Amino acid sequence: MDFDMVGPVMAMGLGCFGSSIGCAIAGMASHGIMSRVDEGHGKFIALSAAPSSQSIYGFILMIGMKSAIKAGTLSALSGVGIGLFAGLAFMASSIFQGKCAATAIQASAKQPSIYGKTWISIGIIESFALFAFVFARLLM
Repeated sequence: MDFDMVGPVMAMGLGCFGSSIGCAIAGMASHGIMSRVDEGHGKFIALSAAPSSQSIYGFILMIGMKSAIKAGTLSALSGVGIGLFAGLAFMASSIFQGKCAATAIQASAKQPSIYGKTWISIGIIESFALFAFVFARLLM
């Protein structure tokens, strides 16, 4: 049995798993608010899509890890470690980003002038996924 691609798949799978949860959390909040307000729905949809970026980080990391393992510059066991912990960082980041986006949707529905400011905390949470991505690439 070949376990070479377990690490790359973990990075991608956990990133996608977290992104789907985060987008679902924010999307549910968006649906609830859109049923009560008549305008600004596009803003709420944009906020609910914010956690999807971690799946992209997982995908890019998977491609890089696959190439490094095939080239022999990264061992399969190291790939599992990198893929697991980077994937967990992507997953946690996207779930909490979804929760933050849900509260941003609720807050900006009540006070539309703060919409832009709500992106700051979402961006801060995003930065942790980005740090995990960059650090994982450096380890390869």
